[in-house]
Order: sequence, then structure tokens, then C-alpha cells
Amino acid sequence: MKKNIFFLLLCYLFIESTLAHAQGTIAVRELIQRVSRQSEIPVSLKLKPEKNSTYYQYEVQKGILRIQASDNVSLCRGFYDYIKDNHLGMYTWTGNSIAMPSKELPDLSVKKTISPFANHYYFNICTYGYSMPYWDWERWEQEIDWMALHGINMPLALVGYEAIIARVWKKMGLTDEEINHYFVGPAHLPWMRMGNISGIDGPLNEDWHKKQIALQHQILDRMRSLDMKPICPGFPGFIPRAFKRIHPELEIVETQWGGAFSNWMISPQEPLFKKIGTAFIREWEKEFGKCDYYLVDSFNEMDIPFPEKGNPKRYEMAASYGKSVYESIRKANTGAVWVMQGWMFGYQRHIWDYKTLGALVSKVPDDKILLLDLAVDYNKHFWHSEVNWEYYKGFYNKQWVYSVIPNMGGKVGMTGILDFYANGHLEALSSPNKGNLIAHGLAPEGIENNEVLYELVTDAGWSNHKIEIREWLKDYSENRYGKTSADIMSAWDYLLKSVYGTFTDHPRFNWQLRPGMVKNGSINICEDYFKGLECFVNAADDLGNNPMYQIDMAEMTAQYLGGKVEILTKMIDQEYLLGDTLQAVLLQSRFETLMLGMDALLSKHPTLRLNRWLDFASKAAETAQQKKLYEMNARRIVTVWGPPVDDYAARIWSGLIGSYYLERWKNYYASRTKGIDFNMAAWERNWVENSKKTDYEWGTIDLIDFSKRMMALSKDISEKDLKLNRPDMIGTWNIGDKEWKEIKLNISARMLKQMNGFSLETIKGNGTIKISGFKLEADGKLVTSSHDTQTLQCGKKVTYRFSLPTNLQANNGCIMTIRLTSLSEKAAGIVVVDK
Repeated sequence: MKKNIFFLLLCYLFIESTLAHAQGTIAVRELIQRVSRQSEIPVSLKLKPEKNSTYYQYEVQKGILRIQASDNVSLCRGFYDYIKDNHLGMYTWTGNSIAMPSKELPDLSVKKTISPFANHYYFNICTYGYSMPYWDWERWEQEIDWMALHGINMPLALVGYEAIIARVWKKMGLTDEEINHYFVGPAHLPWMRMGNISGIDGPLNEDWHKKQIALQHQILDRMRSLDMKPICPGFPGFIPRAFKRIHPELEIVETQWGGAFSNWMISPQEPLFKKIGTAFIREWEKEFGKCDYYLVDSFNEMDIPFPEKGNPKRYEMAASYGKSVYESIRKANTGAVWVMQGWMFGYQRHIWDYKTLGALVSKVPDDKILLLDLAVDYNKHFWHSEVNWEYYKGFYNKQWVYSVIPNMGGKVGMTGILDFYANGHLEALSSPNKGNLIAHGLAPEGIENNEVLYELVTDAGWSNHKIEIREWLKDYSENRYGKTSADIMSAWDYLLKSVYGTFTDHPRFNWQLRPGMVKNGSINICEDYFKGLECFVNAADDLGNNPMYQIDMAEMTAQYLGGKVEILTKMIDQEYLLGDTLQAVLLQSRFETLMLGMDALLSKHPTLRLNRWLDFASKAAETAQQKKLYEMNARRIVTVWGPPVDDYAARIWSGLIGSYYLERWKNYYASRTKGIDFNMAAWERNWVENSKKTDYEWGTIDLIDFSKRMMALSKDISEKDLKLNRPDMIGTWNIGDKEWKEIKLNISARMLKQMNGFSLETIKGNGTIKISGFKLEADGKLVTSSHDTQTLQCGKKVTYRFSLPTNLQANNGCIMTIRLTSLSEKAAGIVVVDK
């Protein structure tokens, strides 16, 4: 007892004596106190910059943890490295298990880590819609703590853009009504900023603007106190059409996106572009102080009106565009750097070839532009194209960031080649074309998912040597669960051979998409997937007392049930097509049981809950009307999106499973049983706009017992029982006696790359079916279609062939619509891809 009192006194005296000499590290000390949940910690913090070096080092001497680093974020990373190196816990979105020893810290020799990158980048514009639109300061503080501990010093900081741009536009003559008519709901703001949309779920209001200004002050103050380099928003050129009232001569281009959305853009060559851009930065810095980095994305997924390739005017225009954007920033802040997201570098190379991008950046000084090579994982594992630093030959000696996109839309399904995320950056570091590579980063569209992947990517950014994945996963498990076990390591081995050994651009189970539109989901639910999750739950015998393990077990069991439910949907569809309605109904009962089991498990999860998402939205409101609007906007972004970008976010959340996915399928199955149409779109809109209850009251659940029982209940469900399980199958169809109908099928981007056509086959019915053509739409645009009529007889097949553009991507969805008429009796069949 006396020894512990002496130790606490030592800590207190040490802290008192060092605080006076460490004013520059106060923010770090406060962060350490928050995440360790201790006010008195024996830690010494020292800032000691070294030329051209981002580093930290730590040691323990006489019970004192001494951390030295080049900057405050690196001090935080040094503390977190000490925690993980000594298996003292982990700081994650789902929980904080950091537990400092209660006794004197054992001595440790010096460990020094030098980052191979000067900076570490974080966020995507879309993260501000898919994850954080309604966050309050408490949640933001947790995220900034997460960033600092993981060594991130260069985050996007976009809160408050609309409040500042509204001030600028009002000074230029627009009315409040004209501005509000243009603004969208908070969850959709990223796409308004990128010029994709306008007017959805608006208007914003003065309450919103005031709160966002106050929140951004807190965010920037905290980031700056930790020596972060926030990247703030600049003006990208998108404006309300109402500017034509003030400037009738103004050239405005209406942008089109997704087949249903629009915005309005002025060219960077227009004098008004520079005027607004400069005024915005001046107004921003008047409110928030000087910023060194400004994000201006004027060209994201946009068709640019340049002349054809090879025409000198194309490159003159591109150079002029780039110069105008930079000048609009430089005029307000001569030292600021223009930051540009580079999704189009790989996604739209048919537009942004080597010479065109080179022209765009040619008149910007090398140290005044920062190119975000946003999606190296897509280059390597989806597009299978040459990596951008090779294709663009080191990015013309401009500053650039190596980045990955580990998530699209905030999807919860597991995917990602862990070995690549651990070691892919080593290829860039060793390349003769690495050029002026100054940062490593990650740009997820949505966070609070796949936590193992984020922990790995942020560790990788501080490593210049190969990380052995299995050893890393062992350390990860010990930090997360307090210890490891044979079962947990077997689980990782199986998952490395399935979901964490393959890359899926949009991981979704088929039941997360509109019923009847897709046969196979995109999550790699192979045999190894199920074995891995079974091993994970079996580890409860060793790890079941650990709270973090229980949280993960609830999620892993839900992922297991999700795979089984996908198989059930195929089995039910098969029975309907074969005519065994009774068996289909029996299987539907199992389907409902497993869906409700998922909902119950995740109701105990700290983040995977719809009511948590809606609570953020409702707390952001000041009035009952705002509350209704914000909650509707929050429901819209995670379901129909607009529509028509349906089910893009694909969350596996309690509340969403029970009230949205399950109810949608129940209505669909009821319509099949009764042989009547169900208006899916109207039901979805009603859920978004009028839904009141979105979650069940599950009460107390023994997570370990319930997980084991649900897994046992579903273990027998297997694809081996499917008779109609051809790998080339897109989907199924059925039609009544003398009925006309359109069937709609969702085509995955991966399948789209293989298609040269499709065939329809009959598996039930003896009548004649007339097919009166089809259409294929990708990202809301018509890609190909046919009005050719063909006749399908029983036992035969008909085929439509076509050629697709080589640059077709369909990131936001692809729908095929086929028109059928039964000329005699009812029938059913399948649609298969023609490769």
C-alpha cells in the first residue's frame, strides 16, 4: 500500500514539474489522459524536431514513460505504439480497451520509429455524408483522438463550407431563398460540393450554419493544437443557377450525374470563378484563421468540355483551367497549397490521360499542389491497371499522397486483401517514379467498419519494411481481446483465404439489394468464410469474458447469418420457380428467424445500430420540423440514397435489418405467393419519409449463448442444396398467364466487365414468351439497348449480344431491364451472362 501511495505521489510531482516546461505538449497530455481514463500518468513528453524526419521514440526509465517526437501527432503515435507493443489495449470505434499498469512501469530501452512518409492523410469528401454529417463535438473529439493515436496529421476538415459560401453569395447579391433552394440536406452535402446534385432534402437553415461554424472552430482548434495540418474546403466552381439573375451573360454548364441529378458549374476561366474562390478563402480565414491546404475538386467524375486528344487546344485549355483554380487560391493566400482528389486518375483515364493531367497541373508550382492518389487498391485489384505513379511518371514532380479507399459508402461487409494493405506502399517507396511522395493515407467513403483493416493501414504508414500478416494479427488479437487462442488464429487463417484475401469494390449480401434484382451478393461467402466465423465464435471458450471479443462476436455471428440468409433467398427463389410454394413458405420462416437474429445481435453493438445514427440526426435539430427533416435525410442516405442510387451504403445495422431489409423481403414474398405486384419504390419512399419505429426492443441478450444458438440453427444451410446455382447466372424471372412485365436485374461492376450479352432460358412452363428488347443503364446513363423482339419456347433459349465501352465503370450501379410478355401460360426461367 505504501509503495502504491509513493508511486502516485511520484507521478503527481513529476507531472507538476514537467507541465511548466511542456506547454507545447499540453494537448497531447490531455489526449493521453482521456484515452487512458487516468488523470495522473508517469509520462514525459518532449518535442525535438529533426530535419526531414517524422519520427517518435519512447523508453521507460525509473517508471517514467519518456516519449520524444518531431511533432505532437507523432508523440501521440509514440504513446499508442507503446500501448500496443506491450499489449496494453487498443483504441477503436467500437471501444477503448487501453489499460495502463497500476504498478510502476517496467524499464524499457529506446525504441525509435521513423516514418517513411512526412505526412499521414485521412478522409474522403464522401465520409462527411456517409459517416459524419450529424456528429456533435463529443463524437468529433473521439475521432480526432483516434486520428492522433494512429499517427494521422493531414485530415480533411470540411465542416462549415455552406455557412461560409452562403455569406459570400449573399454579399454578391443572391437571396436567402435562392441559396436555400440550391442547398441539400446535411447527409448529401459532399455531392453538392462535388457538383453532382442540388436540392435534395433541403433547405439548410441559420441554426445549422451557426452550429457548424461553432463545431468547426472546435475541430480546427483541436487539430492545430496537435500540430495537424487540416485540409480545408475551397470553392470548386459549383453555384446556384440563380447567379444568372445577377450575371445574365454568365456561361453556366448544367452538370448531370447518376441519370437523375444535376448541378451548375462555371468554368475556372470565368472571372466569377476566381472572384468567388478568392472571396471564399478570405471569408474562411476571417472566421477560422489561416489555412495552408485547400481542397478544390472541380473535375470529379465530370465530363470536361476539352477538345479531342491530340488537339493542342485541349492542353492549352487544361493548363488554363489549372492555372485559374490555383490563382483563385493564391490571390487570397499566397502560401496555400491546392489539394485535389485523384479518383479520376484511375477511374477516368479515357479523359485524364498522361498528357491531359500534365497540362492541368503544368502552370502550378510543384510545391503548391498536392495530388491525392486516392485509390491504389482499385488500380491493383479491381481495375487491374498500371498504378498511377508509374502511369503519370511520378506525377510530374508535384507533391502527391499514396492512398487507398478501404470502403465505399460505409458498407459493413468484410473485404480487403490484408497483405496488400500492409505492404502495398513499399512498391511506391521503391519505385524510380515515386517522385515527390510526401504522404501515406486512406480515404474511406464511410468508417466504423472493418476495424482490423484500418488498424493495419495506419500501422503500415509508419513502416518501411514488410509486415508479416499472421504475426501482426496475433498482436492485434492480443491487444483487442487481452490474449489470443488457437481458435482465433484459425479464424484469421480462414478469413485470409476468403474475405480478407480478396478485394470486392462493393461488398453487399444479396438481401441488402432490392428483392428479385440480384442473385449473388458480392461478399466472398465461400466455405472458408463460414469456417472462419465458426472458429471465431468457438473462441468464446477462451475469450468470452472480454468485452471487445463479445462485441466482435456479435458482429461476426451477424456476418455468418448474413451469408446463410443469402443462400436461403436462392433456395426460396428456386422453390418458387419449381412450383413448390409450400416449401418456399417454410424456408421463408427460417429466413425471417435469421434476419431477426442478426437484428437482435447487433442491437447490442456500440456502432452498428440505426437508432444511434438517427439519434445523431435528431440531436442536431433545434425544432420539431428540423428533427423530422434531419431524420428523413439520415434514413435516405443509408437506403434509397436519392433515389436512384439505391442500397449503395448497404449497412448491416440493427433496426435497418428488421424494419427495412426484412420488411421489404416480406412484402416481396407476399406478392409472389399471391401473384400480385408490389410497388417497391413507393414502400421504400414511405419508409424514408414517414417511418416512425425503426428498431425492436430486444431486452437483455446473452451474446455468447445467443450467438452459438443462432450459428447452430443455421449451420446446415448450404449452397450444395441449390439445383439452380450456375456461376454464369445473373438472376431469375417469372411471368403470369398472358402478362406483360419488366424484370430488373442488378449487374455487378465485376460481371459487367465480362459481358458480351445475355441469354434467357425457360425452366418451367410450356408456353411462348415474347422478349421485346432490353436496356442496360450504368451510373444512371443508358449504355446499350435493343428493341429487337425474340420468341422464347420451352426448353430453348434466346440471346442478345452487344459490345460495351472499354472505359465503362458503373461505380454507382448498373441495372438491366428486360421486357417480357407471356403469349399463353405462366412460365419461369433464368438469365445468364454471355461472356
